Amino acid sequence: MTLQRLAFLLAAAIAVPAFAADRDTYPSKPIRILVPTPPGGGNDIMARMAAQKMNEHWSQAVVVDNRPGAGGQIAMETSARSAPDGYTLLLGTTNLTVLPSMTKVAYDPIRDFVPVSLMATSANLLLVHPSVDAKTVQQLLALARAKPGQLNYASGSVASSSQLAAELMKSMAHVNFTHVPYKGAGPALVDLLAGQVQIMFSNPAASAAHVRSNKLRALAATSDRRLPDFPELPTVAESGLPGYEASTWWGLLAPRGTSAAIVSQLNGVISAAIKAGEVRNRVAALGAQPAGGPPEELTKLIRDELPKWTRVVKEAGIRLD
Repeated sequence: MTLQRLAFLLAAAIAVPAFAADRDTYPSKPIRILVPTPPGGGNDIMARMAAQKMNEHWSQAVVVDNRPGAGGQIAMETSARSAPDGYTLLLGTTNLTVLPSMTKVAYDPIRDFVPVSLMATSANLLLVHPSVDAKTVQQLLALARAKPGQLNYASGSVASSSQLAAELMKSMAHVNFTHVPYKGAGPALVDLLAGQVQIMFSNPAASAAHVRSNKLRALAATSDRRLPDFPELPTVAESGLPGYEASTWWGLLAPRGTSAAIVSQLNGVISAAIKAGEVRNRVAALGAQPAGGPPEELTKLIRDELPKWTRVVKEAGIRLD
């Protein structure tokens, strides 16, 4: 037997029991999910839903640990530096892929994390005040070209999903809207309703009632497919801007080096949870769509989003305050 063959057999003999041990003993102590925002809001809700289902499955404590600050960097960097034993997880969001192009961060979105499961995605509705003379995306873009910089769009904050969606449209369509940032999506929506601003990309859960009462006009959805609650509404891509897609996502990640056995167990629990009726209803109440699937789907999403948002952030000159 060659030395190379002997080394291979020894490695296999060691690896199999280690894999089995991970599967048989995990989890043996409380699990912590780091959340990059304060309690309340979509991120916190997603993390607590995951924690509840993991607790029910394993009868093991799962703690949601909110670590706001620096646009989410504190939670992300803490997670990246944690032991890869499956006991410290990260509730990942779109900011994981956006922040590196806005500021210097102490983590690498691809190198320092192991994707576990994509939990849900959420698109925005492209809304205009009824006074705007546009009933389609193409009409809005034509109006913007005729009046460069004269149409204002509102966002809940700098680098929010609403700003990113608008800046992606500006970049792809070569138009110029003027950004008006607010301290929260609520005040931004109030000023849109009042006609103080003309455009906003808004979460469907927050704006659906205003659309259905004709107080606001929805032109399109920013997702890659039509939304279940608005099947008659085309996507931006369908409306003459092919390739456009801007969605928020939530996913569970572990530190680099976490074993495949632990990732597989976590993925199985989260995927099963997302299929549960009560979870799907709670996700829908956030204006989101349940996802699930193997870890590779989240891996692909992160790899696709990094170059897209890097380009948009640099073109728009977005900076973290």
